[in-house]
Amino acid sequence: MNDMEATRDERPWALVSGASGGLGQAFSRHLASCGVNLVVTGRRHDVLDDLADQLTTRYGIKTIVHPCDISSASERLALVNEIAGRGIIIDTLVNNAGFGAAGRIAETDPERQTSQVEVNCEAVVHLCGLLLPGMITAKRGSIINVASTAAFQPIPQFATYAASKSFVLSFSRALWAETNGTGVRATAICPGPTETGFFDVAGVPRMAAGARRDPDDVVRTAFDALARHRPYAVDGFVNRTVARLAPHLPARLVMTQSEKYLQV
Repeated sequence: MNDMEATRDERPWALVSGASGGLGQAFSRHLASCGVNLVVTGRRHDVLDDLADQLTTRYGIKTIVHPCDISSASERLALVNEIAGRGIIIDTLVNNAGFGAAGRIAETDPERQTSQVEVNCEAVVHLCGLLLPGMITAKRGSIINVASTAAFQPIPQFATYAASKSFVLSFSRALWAETNGTGVRATAICPGPTETGFFDVAGVPRMAAGARRDPDDVVRTAFDALARHRPYAVDGFVNRTVARLAPHLPARLVMTQSEKYLQV
């Protein structure tokens, strides 16, 4: 019996963080199209409600909306406790929530800089730590952590974001090794510029972001990496080329070009 043939109560469950954004919505649509029930979380309650209604109507899945400030450890714990209280076991975790803040460290709000670490790094570690043991006990499960092509080089004026995504990539690769043989698969997806609201929130001019990939392309790349049991994947040919070259080029050159690219 496949997931689409199962009743709504029999279908597996997925948790998608940052589901009120473009990439999070794309992950949610893909999972719903596969017959997976969803817990969606993010900051915009109205957007989450609309998304849940659309997916339930179109695919006949169950959806639970849980607005959450993912930077807060207590709210993350409340999210997981609500899921457990409903008797739900999460089969797929998509750690998608994240944001960047462009600007020089000395000239930007320190709280906004540290918040990137809380959202991009701490939340990923915490949710994996809370949900992975149950997956291992069930001998099945999937974890997708959203990193970035920014993970492959330092980026002046985007320093905290790039460093946080380097953390996510390194953490995910180690998680991939730790889960080998457990029935659980883990991967990191590294998108380049993607057609979402990311750059508007980050304060990066639209022209500086260059050509952008479609969120659905990123999602397909992520699930392909998961199916192939790869520790990470870079989305898009150009992005893969840049990611492979960056570690082998002089660091000063890479950082100079990265800063020019941002034009901030």
